[in-house]
Amino acid sequence: MAQINNIGVYTSGGDSPGMNAAIRAVVRSAIYYNVGVTGIRRGYDGMINGDMFPMNRKSVSNIIQRGGTILKTARSEQFLTPEGRKIAYEQLKKNNVDALVAIGGDGTFRGARVFGQEYDIPVVGLPSTIDNDLLGTDFTIGYDTAINTVIDAVDKIRDTAESHDRLFIVEVMGRDSGLIALRTGIAAGAEAILIPESKTDLKAVFERLESGRKDKTSKIIMLAESGEAGDAFEIGRQIKEKFPNYDTRISVLGHIQRGGKPTCMDRVLASRVGVAAVEALLAGRRNEMIGLIHNQIAYTAFENATKHFVDVNPDFLKIVEILSI
Repeated sequence: MAQINNIGVYTSGGDSPGMNAAIRAVVRSAIYYNVGVTGIRRGYDGMINGDMFPMNRKSVSNIIQRGGTILKTARSEQFLTPEGRKIAYEQLKKNNVDALVAIGGDGTFRGARVFGQEYDIPVVGLPSTIDNDLLGTDFTIGYDTAINTVIDAVDKIRDTAESHDRLFIVEVMGRDSGLIALRTGIAAGAEAILIPESKTDLKAVFERLESGRKDKTSKIIMLAESGEAGDAFEIGRQIKEKFPNYDTRISVLGHIQRGGKPTCMDRVLASRVGVAAVEALLAGRRNEMIGLIHNQIAYTAFENATKHFVDVNPDFLKIVEILSI
């Protein structure tokens, strides 16, 4: 097992709150273990372009509370090619980087897995995506902050909905995963939740709206983006057609869900897995994602740390039905 002298750290794919806390943990853990650390800006794109710099304690001072990523993030079409990955490897050697910590989601880990197979460089990953859609960890970095951001926004929407007797359809992120919509819908007291993991039955939604309390002055429907029944505007159109007397409004929260200061949970999660990533590399581990399962550090091979397309817990959907009366 080759000795590791310099760990490169980068963020890739969509940003999520807590990435900076993870960067901080990796940098300070490497320094603690007397290992150099190199920051790689703009993910795989920066790796190819040699956009790298040495990091120290001061590099990560006062960032644990900041959203986004100080290392920036970008997508790289060039890294998808063998030629691009060869250039990236040559740039890493030029900067004396002999191990990597990849912070990101499914796409980030796919790139890391291929790269680690083609070249003799240890790579481990930290799960950072607001969708919480990776196998191998109970929660991903950024998820807790995102759902709390959504709850804060929906609580405000509920205030104006109550004032005007309105029905709001709130669309949140989650192209392939409805976990944001599901948890925030329960927490916000939504009348219905539409997610990709559960077949959308608009007839059942209509029946719930029709049979609901007539004296309830506000109604909220939570919707994950890109659902089979259409986006929030299409769902709104159908509801307006069915219930022309409803004052129906649409709110698409969009990228507001990615920003903001990370919650305590995300900061602690990022710190724990960041330290574990450095320790894993020094112990000879590679091609694995470092997650947290049942509050314990867990290691999952990159090929298994993929997006999970599974049915959600039916108890959650039953809770929505019970509590919406």
